[in-house]
Amino acid sequence: MLTFQRLSGPALNQYIDALAQLRMQVFRDFPYLYDGDLAYEARYLKTYIEAPDSVIVLAFDGDKVVGASTGVPLRHEMAEVKQPFLDAGLNIDEIFYCGESVLLSEYRGQGAGVAFFDHREAHAQSLAGIKYSCFCGVQRSGDHPARPADYQPLDQFWHNRGYEKRPELATHFSWKEVGESTESLKPMTFWMKPLTNSAR
Repeated sequence: MLTFQRLSGPALNQYIDALAQLRMQVFRDFPYLYDGDLAYEARYLKTYIEAPDSVIVLAFDGDKVVGASTGVPLRHEMAEVKQPFLDAGLNIDEIFYCGESVLLSEYRGQGAGVAFFDHREAHAQSLAGIKYSCFCGVQRSGDHPARPADYQPLDQFWHNRGYEKRPELATHFSWKEVGESTESLKPMTFWMKPLTNSAR
């Protein structure tokens, strides 16, 4: 039975190493194929400790962290995340950005994906001025050589959560992929939904 805990700020420090290992393990699989390192992960995760109004939702099996999901007001994100919204004339002060969700494969199918979105959206709705939630996903071709035969995109799950794919809101993230010698740019597309009963 999975349990979930929503944390912000310095309370996350004790979980940095576990979260770094978790991200590196889960994101190594398709579609991200991420070849990460602990030093980068520690720097990345510190952003969520230091950014105002950020959140990380942890999934536990007993005392073991088996999953995590991040979120932060969009205005605190890096430029490549914010710029598509600014270019589209959207108010980034009204948008909450849901970062990644990672979960060990043996725990999938137990409702963690729904719980991760529920917790992050509840946190976003508690923040004054936030009216929308968004996230982005990597775009991979249907014939990508690393695509597993049984791979199922999450588009329908996201649609069922009320998110709409916004192709006009696109960006690129850079990371080192399995088999690459250096980082390369990966195309990313955003999904977005309005939040109800948000704090004003």
